Formats: sequence, structure tokens, C-alpha cells
Amino acid sequence: MVDVDEILSGLYSEAGRQDPYPWYAALHEHGPISVIPNRPEHSTVSAVAVGYDLVDQVLRDPQWYKQPPPGWEEQEILRTFQSSMMFVNPPDHGRMRGVFSRTFTPRRLGALEPVIVRVVDTLLDRMADAGADGSEVDFVADFAYPVPALVMAEFIGLPESELAWYRQRVDWIDEFLDVAGKTPQRLALANQAAEELRALYRDLIGHRRRQPGEDLISGLVEALDSGEVDLTEEELISNLIVLFNASFVTTVYMFSNGLPVLLGHPDTVAALPGDETLAQGCVDEVLRLQSPVHFLARAAPRDTVLGGVPVARDENVLLIIAGANRDPRRFPGPDRFDPRRDGPPSLAFGVGPHFCLGAAVSRLEGRISLPRLFARFPRLAVSQPADYSGSLFLRGIDKLFVTTGG
Repeated sequence: MVDVDEILSGLYSEAGRQDPYPWYAALHEHGPISVIPNRPEHSTVSAVAVGYDLVDQVLRDPQWYKQPPPGWEEQEILRTFQSSMMFVNPPDHGRMRGVFSRTFTPRRLGALEPVIVRVVDTLLDRMADAGADGSEVDFVADFAYPVPALVMAEFIGLPESELAWYRQRVDWIDEFLDVAGKTPQRLALANQAAEELRALYRDLIGHRRRQPGEDLISGLVEALDSGEVDLTEEELISNLIVLFNASFVTTVYMFSNGLPVLLGHPDTVAALPGDETLAQGCVDEVLRLQSPVHFLARAAPRDTVLGGVPVARDENVLLIIAGANRDPRRFPGPDRFDPRRDGPPSLAFGVGPHFCLGAAVSRLEGRISLPRLFARFPRLAVSQPADYSGSLFLRGIDKLFVTTGG
């Protein structure tokens, strides 16, 4: 059996970044949780967990908390994170989340369906034109990215003309979030991105005060100015930055990671159009098998023993949710794609207090988009090897060239 130190070294290698799943399987051989060897880069991390039940348990327990990085007050990007619901702990987390939960209602989701259909059909038309003569099409640039970006932009109220500019800043933030991303250059770019995005949202908020619309920003500004919600304007901006980033990056990778998986099962692809239950099963299974977010961390509220492993107060446990989603104890044949699989839900969007607010939107986009994609292009095929992000935190395909089949 490969020891944990060797597994982690392999995971951090270039080969591990391209395909971490064999290393997660090796961790499963050690059990649901393992002690992390004492190394400088693991100074505040005691253990690594891959067991589904154990990861689920910690994520559901609000006493296990998110530990802010040292010196966060000095960096714009970290100040933005630490004033958003995704990164703060109770009671601020509940205060902020309650404001945004009011906007993700069944009525709003229902209103998004025709928006998604319109966006998807427009993009499919463009793909058809670009690939009509057999030319390659970048599936990520032409479909996987613009679907969630355009839908979320309309939902939030972000001008479509800003999306290319916005994506560059999102990329700078995502590169900083990776475990290897804390370089001075990446920190500087992430700080620049946060500063520029804050300026953009201040302008948008001012515009919505003068000319309110039906979008999320207009509704939140109205609630903020009326005193209906316990939220400052700066907190509103931080949450809009983090919400937009999280809500569409994971969906981009749901599509790009999922396409090669689905094309490996032609019978499923052929049956997708017209089968809503199968479409939802495909979305859920892609998210389980190819989770966009691979790990989270939680700090112990007190000295405790977790799965037989001692964890000191304020020490972190690395929760590998992509590994938990392939726990052979909960998912028989964990590496097999099965859209009709029984079993527990995947942890791709987290669980518990920090469960992703945008999960319902992402699943809706997948359920509507995939049948329409394969109905339009039944002979869609990958034409070049996929280009993965190389990130261990947000793992996904950044370029994926395809042919549409005419």
C-alpha cells in the first residue's frame, strides 16, 4: 500500500493534477480519513478525508468552521472573500445567506427556463454555422462558458458586453484559489481583479438606484435602501462577486468535463432528447464523477477525534469531495458512469450550511442544455485531447475542440 505522504506528493505532481482520481483511490485504501505527515506546507492541516459519510458529517456540522488565512485584512481579494457568505462563519453567514436565499425562489427559477432555452438555442445556431464545413469548434468557448455566463448575467443584471472583460478577472481569482496559486504574481492579479470588479458593481448599483429593473441587483438594492435586509453595500458587492464566480465556473466545468464522459456512452446520448429523467440523471452523475470543486477545508471547533484520527482545536481537515463522490463504500463501481444510479446525492455542490445557492440553477441549465445539444448535433465528436486547467481546487477542461458532424 502506498503511504499517505507519497500519495500527496503524487497528487501535487503534474500527473496528479491532470488525473487525481488514482490518488484518491489510493487514499481510500487507507480508510475514510488519514493523518497528514508533518510537513511545512501542511502546518495547519492535520488530516485528509475522502470517506463520503465522514465528509458529509463535517460539512453538515456548523461548528466545524472556515478558518480565514493569516493577514487577510491586508489583501483586497481576501477582504472580499471574508465579507461574503461563502467564506464567513455564523452568525454572519446566516445573516448574508438569508438575504440571497430570498432571491433563489421557485418563481425565479421558473422564469429562468425560457432564458436558458433562448441562450442555448442561439449558441447552438452559432456552433452549427462555425462547424458547418467540418471546422473544429471550441466547445468551452462557444458553449460551456457562454451558457452559464449569459444566464447568470441576465439573472444578476450584468451587461453582456462586460462578459469577456469579466472572465479574465474571474480567471485571475480562480488561479489564486488553487493550492499552488499563492504566488506574489497571482496574488497581485487577484487583488487587481477584486478592485476592478468592486468598481464595476458600485457603478451597476448606482445605475440600478436611478433606473431599477427586474434583475437581482435591482431587487437587492431596493431591499438594501429600504432597510429590509441586514447587509451593507460593501457586503452586497463582495457577495455578488463571489456568487457570480461560483455560480458559473462550476457549470462551465460541468459541461466541459461531462461531454467526453457522455460521448463515451452513445446509447445514453441517443436517448437523452425527450427524456427529462435521464437528463437529470446525467447531470447528477457527471457532477459526481467529475466534480468541478475537488476539496474544501474545515477547522475543528475543539480537540476531537474524527473517524479515529485526533484533530486538535483550530487544526484543519482537508475534505476531498471529489474523492468522497467516488467512495466505493457508497457508490458501487465508483469510476463507472451510470445516470440511473441509486445512492446518496453527490457532494459536488457541498452540503449543510454552505450548500451552493446556485446549485439549482446549474442543474437546470444542464437538464435543459444537454438534450438540446445532442438533438441538434447527434454526431458531435471530440477532435483533440482535452486541455485541463491543471488546478487541484477547480478541476476542469478549459479547451475542448469538437466537430459538430455537419
